[in-house]
Amino acid sequence: MTWSQNYDPLGNLIFSSLVAALPVVVLLGLLAFWHVRAYFAALAGLVAAALIAGFVYHMPAQLAGMAAVSGAVFGLFPIGWIVLNAMFVYNLSVETNQFTVLQKQIAGVSGDRRIQALMIAFCFGAFIEGAAGFGAPVAITGALMIGLGFKPLEAAKLALIGNTAPVAFGSLGIPLTTMADITGLDLMKLSAMVGRQLPLFSFLVPFWLVAAQVGLRGMLGVWPACFVTGASFGVMQFLMSNYHGPWLVDIASAVVAMASLVMFMKVWKPKEKKKEPTLEDALGEIVGIAGVSHPIIALVCVIIGMFWKAKPKAKPQPKVPRTVEVKTLVATGAWKAWIPWVSLTLFVFVWGVPAVKTELNAIFNLEIEVPMLHKTVERVPPVVIHPELEKAVFKLNALSTAGTAALLSGILAGFCLGMSPRRLLRVYGQTVWKLRVPLLTISLMLAMGYVTRYSGTDTTMGLMMASTGVLFPFFSPIIGWLGVALTGSDTASNVLFGNLQQVTANQLNLSPIHMAASNSSGGVMGKMIDAQSIVVAAVATGGHPDSPDAGTVLRSVFWHSVALALLMGLLVMAQAYWLPWMIVK
Repeated sequence: MTWSQNYDPLGNLIFSSLVAALPVVVLLGLLAFWHVRAYFAALAGLVAAALIAGFVYHMPAQLAGMAAVSGAVFGLFPIGWIVLNAMFVYNLSVETNQFTVLQKQIAGVSGDRRIQALMIAFCFGAFIEGAAGFGAPVAITGALMIGLGFKPLEAAKLALIGNTAPVAFGSLGIPLTTMADITGLDLMKLSAMVGRQLPLFSFLVPFWLVAAQVGLRGMLGVWPACFVTGASFGVMQFLMSNYHGPWLVDIASAVVAMASLVMFMKVWKPKEKKKEPTLEDALGEIVGIAGVSHPIIALVCVIIGMFWKAKPKAKPQPKVPRTVEVKTLVATGAWKAWIPWVSLTLFVFVWGVPAVKTELNAIFNLEIEVPMLHKTVERVPPVVIHPELEKAVFKLNALSTAGTAALLSGILAGFCLGMSPRRLLRVYGQTVWKLRVPLLTISLMLAMGYVTRYSGTDTTMGLMMASTGVLFPFFSPIIGWLGVALTGSDTASNVLFGNLQQVTANQLNLSPIHMAASNSSGGVMGKMIDAQSIVVAAVATGGHPDSPDAGTVLRSVFWHSVALALLMGLLVMAQAYWLPWMIVK
């Protein structure tokens, strides 16, 4: 049995779009305004999506049910598997007390929280995004910042905002390689076009990140560090994407940005906040001003100062030479604090290499066609050029997934830190128990996303934006933003709307490369508000009395996401009509 999608079931695209948006409105409304628990909100959104799919879009019940099951399973593997094992690495670091040591060492680079946010949320997060993606950057950077003393909500917000500009090149360029496969467009041209859009935002995001953390005035205090971080990342992002390809863009850019920031901090320090003036300071100032013209006032001030018992000033501590600091770290074994994170980075990086991934998949990669769903849903024009059947294949690539790399890195790190197998197993069991509800939530979120995808409701909203004619270049990245916000993946958004962007561009005499790339570039701004990322951020910063719920996290980043998406829309529109020299031919 084959069922064809109908993108305008009510005969009016505006009305159909309003109805199609209801599951998203239910989910976000319950999270943001009614403070409903995330798994209840996800369940309500799933029910709303299923009802609309069945009664409005006339999708057969068994197809909607299997779409939900497929999404729920995908939520557990590989998404939940990655989150679970990333948190396992963090928990064993805490269990062995190495996280406290790590905290002190990172603070040694700079004790300024603004610099630490740049280093972890932006630079290190981009590195993990380039190697793994799929929620790992938010989980790991959020946990790292919590360990450094950031407040839970602050850590969640910064981790989400930082995980924007790198997303289009995440997981060794998977979003763009997928876009090329779906549309038939040239991969190198897509990479170069995205590389002429996102570097501007890579430069902007560090400033935005710190401003979201401490306000505009606080950001101005470290603007040189923001400049160095954003400029070094953006320049390398442009060079790699235009002259090498999409595969190592994030990794190379992150390494260059981290190295640039560390070297810059050796020659520059943020200005310390001015101390509050003491009575002694005030009296000294008065004496200096009144000493000649008003000697009596000056004498009174001197007498008061003689009898004022001020707190003794702390003796300045001698500065420890850097060579001594390094010897101390080696002698005390403080380097061990880096074992879990170096191990995680190396494993995830190696696992992300295409040749290694291919070999691991050759050993074990079970592909299961989802019954009653695989090639039973037909996508039709104008979303695709010709009608085509939608595939529904669950890939059980248990060896090659980044979650397995994280698990193995944790086991190796645990043994290196002297943990017994029994203790490792206990920590892992505690991690699973703590994440039982968040994993359920992620599963329900993905179930809703799959129902909207296979029923065609999210495509209806994309078509509504595509009908804007001359304004389409502005809405092109907004479509990508919507796709990522709904599916939680820039790759999935490119699969969903890649052909729509290409077809619409051809109809309006616009560049298909430009519009398709804009889908991916705009999509990265939706990464911080997709349900999956919100839940992962809440999980990564959980376990504290003042830990934020998913709704609080969503409210903290929603308008940041919207503002950045609108700015991307303005850039794409400017490129289309006023800056055509920026478009790849």
